[in-house]
Order: sequence, then structure tokens, then C-alpha cells
Amino acid sequence: MTVTRAVPDGAPPTSFVPTRDVKRYRAGDVRAGYAFVSPWLIGFAALTAFPMLASLYLAFTDYNLFRDPQFVGLENFQRLFEDPRFLQSAQVTAVYVFLGTPVKLAAALGAALLLNLRFRGQGVYRSIFYMPSLIGASVSIAIVWKAMFIDDGIVDQIQQLVGFPAGGWVGNPDMTMPMMILLAVWGFGAPTVIFLAGLKQIPAELYEAAEVDGAGPVRRFWNITMPMLSPVLFFNLLMETIHAFQVFSSAFIISGGSGGPAGSTLFYTLYLYIRGFQDFRMGYASAMAWVLVAVVGIITAVLFRTSRTWVHYTGDER
Repeated sequence: MTVTRAVPDGAPPTSFVPTRDVKRYRAGDVRAGYAFVSPWLIGFAALTAFPMLASLYLAFTDYNLFRDPQFVGLENFQRLFEDPRFLQSAQVTAVYVFLGTPVKLAAALGAALLLNLRFRGQGVYRSIFYMPSLIGASVSIAIVWKAMFIDDGIVDQIQQLVGFPAGGWVGNPDMTMPMMILLAVWGFGAPTVIFLAGLKQIPAELYEAAEVDGAGPVRRFWNITMPMLSPVLFFNLLMETIHAFQVFSSAFIISGGSGGPAGSTLFYTLYLYIRGFQDFRMGYASAMAWVLVAVVGIITAVLFRTSRTWVHYTGDER
């Protein structure tokens, strides 16, 4: 491979004009790069892009897995808002998202503030707090959680010891949502680690200056910690909100796949599964999926839009 030095009119004396060999070499680099990422591109096309396009088409059809799809236009979307169980699933999911997400983030922030203090065995406690996130909301955890909250379970026994009435939470429509939120909060390790990383980036000089000016712990928290931590808070809020809309396995296991009792665990994704894989209404289920995509997209856009007023970045003059 050879590279010739050339000085075009008006160009700096040290500029080079690539030869044909150099261009072929760069093209080879591009092909090699695509070759390395091709497994991911193939997987994305086959497992994500194509199924999404297929579901978008099926959303406008009547399809039950046993015969060819029949185009029905917007009929599936019109039926959604005439379906009382669809409206109930949307309500259950909305309550879970807008109550469970703030509680989980508050617990994660509180744990991060405690773990940011200097004390012996700090690394051990951080590992313990993060451990539930390694397991996640898996099937095994949902089974254990259900066993804890059924009649005569450990939670029922504890509440009887402290004087509360006997009765499990699983069969009580008024207690299933708090139980599901507690299950979500139990896995707050991942946002805790992110909050902790954000706390480590706040300069200690800001706290020292505020303390000299007479600011107490509460004032330092609201005037220094929260503004400096707002980008991390925004990231966690966005990710946990999207994740909350996708809750499925825990609701499926705890309710036995029915969404009971009285529809109190009929989350949106669980009802989508029921319509698609129990009732074989794949067109209807696809319409539900795209409504969920639209709702999550709108909420994400609103969060990004409103973040301009409360998220502060380093060097921001606001």
C-alpha cells in the first residue's frame, strides 16, 4: 500500500489525498465492521424488527392462529375501548406505574444515601442491597412471594402476632396491589447503584460551603443533592416507568394466569397474553401491544419535555 503526498490548491502543506489503495483499505475496514456486527443485525431483524412489523399488520386483522388473517381495518382498536376488561387492565397498570415507580425510586434513593456514608463493611452492605436485583422479578421469586402472602403464610402469621386480622394478601383484592408494589420495591438494587454512582460525582466542596453558610442536612439535600442528582433521577425514572408497564411474570404467577382476585392483578401485559394465547385473538392482542407502545412513547416524550424544567446538568446556567 502506498500513500502519495499531494498539496491541492488552498490546502495546508501537510494534507494528504487518499490514493485508490487507501480507499480500498478503508472500504475493507467498513466491510469488516459490518461483518462483526452482522450477528446482532441479523438477530435484531429476525427477532425484533420483523415481529414488530408483523404485529403491526396483524393489529388490523382478525387472526386466530388457525386461519389466514382477515383484514378488518380499525375494528380491533375500536373494540378495545368497548372491552371492560381492557379498561380494567389499563387502570390496574396505571395504578401500579404511578404509585409503584415513585415508591421504588424513593426506596432506592434512601438506600443510596445510607450506602454513601462511610462505615465499616460498606462493600458487604452494598452487595446485599444489590443482590435482589440479580434475581429480578423471576418466576421463582414470584412463587416465593406468593407463598409468603397466602393464608397462613409468614406475612399472615406476623400480622396476627402484632394484632391484625388473619388473612392472606393474595386472595384479598384490596391488598394485591400493595403486595405487587412491595415486590417491585424489593428489587430496588439496580437504581440504587445508579443513584450511588451519581452521589459519588457530587463535589464535596458544595456541601462544605453550604455547611459553612449554615445550611442544615435537609436544606443541603434539596438545594445540592437533588439538583446535582437530577440527571440520574431522570434516567432512573424513565427506565423504571418503562419497566413497570412491562410487568408480567409476577402477576401471572401470583394470579395463576387469571388476573384475579376480582381483576386486581389483571395487568395490561397479562390481559394481552390472555387475549392472544388463551383466546387466540392475535389481531386483538397485536392492537393492544401497539396501544401500549404508543402510550409508553407518549409518556417518554412528556418526561423528556418536562425534564427541561427540573433536570440540571453540569455547566447549566438554569
